[in-house]
Amino acid sequence: GNVFVVSLAFADLVVALYPYPLVLSAILHNGWTLSDMHCKVSGFVMGLSVIGSIFNITGIAINRYCYICHSFAYDKLYSSRNTLLYVCLIWALTIIAIVPNFFVGSLQYDSRVYSCTFAQTVSSYYTISVVVVHFIVPITVVSFCYLRIWILVIQVRRRVKTEVKPRLKPSDFRNFLTMFVVFVLFAICWAPLNLIGLAVAIRPQVIAPKVPEWLFVVSYFMAYFNSCLNAIIYGLLNQNFRKEYKRIIMSLWTPRLFFQETSKGGTEGMKSKPSPALNNNDQMKTDTL
Repeated sequence: GNVFVVSLAFADLVVALYPYPLVLSAILHNGWTLSDMHCKVSGFVMGLSVIGSIFNITGIAINRYCYICHSFAYDKLYSSRNTLLYVCLIWALTIIAIVPNFFVGSLQYDSRVYSCTFAQTVSSYYTISVVVVHFIVPITVVSFCYLRIWILVIQVRRRVKTEVKPRLKPSDFRNFLTMFVVFVLFAICWAPLNLIGLAVAIRPQVIAPKVPEWLFVVSYFMAYFNSCLNAIIYGLLNQNFRKEYKRIIMSLWTPRLFFQETSKGGTEGMKSKPSPALNNNDQMKTDTL
């Protein structure tokens, strides 16, 4: 399951490498000063990050659903080979979902947000399909998966299913809670922009002029602010991430200590089986739900 988390982290990180510096340049120059090619590529990479994020969040939800609710079939469904295939499928679908933008001509510079982004008014049918396929359908799938998990959690807490022993250790529950918060914040951050896009697509000539510029700008930056939230969520809810964050920050002051700990960790890793990245400390496993 951690492979999906790494894939999600890549989706969040990719916007910082190319689109965001160009947005900053446009803000400083009060307009787009680069070529149209840079504009198109910037919009493409931005879309790669956005759609990659929601598809990876969907993949994580399905993975957690299978792990907790169908634990007996999990190892077969999510072997190492199958998991890598699933991640490749996620990114293949992401690229396929973005390519039509080049044919529709919807990647344009928007002076309101200083970005080359998806233009909601280019094609009503395409905008509706984008909102449905890239937001409503994934949100529905993820909601179903987490609803089923929550039902099982409640049943386990109430000891309703005493004859069933689901794979739900305390550490598993904390990991599920972390990814659930990731999903909730994603939905909150992206819902306003998608709802505006859907309303504009249904009646573009009537709704588009009535959307306040400040509302669009706020919804836009709420959406793209989501890319930096996941790392914060991991740090707040997962002790292993907090420990590593602290080690990385300390290494900025004492680089030698960082390399010493890395070398020590590598030696210890050869002696024992490493624990999953999202698991909390071993002592937490003795807790009860």
